[in-house]
Amino acid sequence: MSIISQSSSNENRFKFTVDTFLTRTKVGSFLKQSNASKQKGVPCFSVFKFIFLMIFTGKNLFMTLERQAETKEFGKDVVYRFLNSIYINWKRFLLLFSSFVIKNDIENLTDEKRVNVFIVDDSFFGRMRSKSVEMLSWIHDHAEKGKNKFKKGFKMLTLGWSDGNTFIPIAFQLLCSSDPKKRLSQMNESIDKRTAGHKRRMDATKKSPEVMLKMLKEAIDAGVKASYLLFDSWFCHTATLLSVSKLGLNTIAMMKKTKKEHFMFNGKAMDIKQIYQSIRKRRGRSKYLASVLVEVFNNKGECIPAKIVYVRDRTNRKKWLALISTDSTLDEEEIIRIYGKRWNIEVFFKMCKSYLSLAKEFQGRSYDMMVAHTTIVFSRYIMLSVENRNNKDLRTFGPLFYYCCDELQDIKFLEAMQIVIDTFNHTLQEKLFLSKEQVSELIDYFMSCLPTYIKEKLMLCSCES
Repeated sequence: MSIISQSSSNENRFKFTVDTFLTRTKVGSFLKQSNASKQKGVPCFSVFKFIFLMIFTGKNLFMTLERQAETKEFGKDVVYRFLNSIYINWKRFLLLFSSFVIKNDIENLTDEKRVNVFIVDDSFFGRMRSKSVEMLSWIHDHAEKGKNKFKKGFKMLTLGWSDGNTFIPIAFQLLCSSDPKKRLSQMNESIDKRTAGHKRRMDATKKSPEVMLKMLKEAIDAGVKASYLLFDSWFCHTATLLSVSKLGLNTIAMMKKTKKEHFMFNGKAMDIKQIYQSIRKRRGRSKYLASVLVEVFNNKGECIPAKIVYVRDRTNRKKWLALISTDSTLDEEEIIRIYGKRWNIEVFFKMCKSYLSLAKEFQGRSYDMMVAHTTIVFSRYIMLSVENRNNKDLRTFGPLFYYCCDELQDIKFLEAMQIVIDTFNHTLQEKLFLSKEQVSELIDYFMSCLPTYIKEKLMLCSCES
């Protein structure tokens, strides 16, 4: 009996915390602004809060509704009618919610000189066992090993904001294949073309760079401030770099080792391999191999300056990575340090899929339900990010702590360098199929070759963690 009472007390305490957070962040108001109005007697905010809490109670929809059958608040049809609504503008809701949290809960905790960033990346949204899901497509999963890289699902393109400690998702788009032949199910043509549901379906058929620029512009118009845009090599194209610069943002990105992308260097159009072969490398055990100033250009005569930084792969001296920054005034170490913040979005994807039941909690067939459910999962992550920041940052305790305590430390260059190298080592392990023993030998050899002062810093970091 005491165990049940204690469990009920903890659940009530958690519900109070969630209710306080949703009320303080004006979620009900943002739902109304996003055209979420009740069709019958149950307010949309009540349904949203009910779905929001489900993952934290450890019960599915059926069991939860069975438990509250005695109260007769609402049934399963209310929940599915809410999730399948074509009128609710979930993109607008998430943008209003995230921008409010950033401006009121996060930005005030850091100095104005802090480097805040936008981060763009995509992740596979799987529906492997489905057949009749609307707009279901064969999607290339670049993180998958082996030959079976095409899977049934969607590409979840996500835009987020980070100050180096806290990551907040701002917008997303579930993209289907732009090729109708790769779609297992087509779009529902009976939907009113004036609704938000039809507009998000049309956006789902567009190319990733086009959707990314649209999301980025909407975030800037909403007042979300950042100095740089970070993304991986999958999005690093000259056309994208030029388009982002028109929005008043600088870009820091990993570069592809391809012959298709050219940059102007010493009056000649060269790819990054040709540039690397023609420049002089830094001698000794330097933190980076070389850096050069180039120009990003296109056939229309548009041109912007940029800096390319070549980073050595410590485990294989013949391997290297290349980072590009359209802010040519940044020094090389700062470019590497800022790019290290991109890892936050990888943690976000892992958290949503492993712990917040992304693409697993509901198995609806409509595109609207998948978008609604993903938005609610992102909202859960926002709450967890804010609560984590409140528990970790002494400045959130009140004005006295705000003035007396230092702000949380930004990511260090050494940490960023370690993230870049670890990511590349993981890639080598996947591509070359090295065993754990071989990887361990390479790491031990690498550690033995490091200078003494770097060994001491790495040992200190490992002890603190």
